[in-house]
Amino acid sequence: MNWTQIEGRWEQVKGKVRDMFGKLTDDDVERIKGNKDKFAGALKERYGYEKEEADSHLQRFADSLREPAKSGKK
Repeated sequence: MNWTQIEGRWEQVKGKVRDMFGKLTDDDVERIKGNKDKFAGALKERYGYEKEEADSHLQRFADSLREPAKSGKK
């Protein structure tokens, strides 16, 4: 899932955000609203990550939201 999709589906994915990033407060999650830069800033603030580390975690998060490919088997 890309960040435009994440932002558009924020209400559906914020539970996963809370699961993966437990140090983020409810206020953090509401403020982020799917915005990648705000998300990275919150990770840097709450976890002490450097920019590259925050970006890496954000990429893993986005990758975790990808829907599994359909196998075509019936």
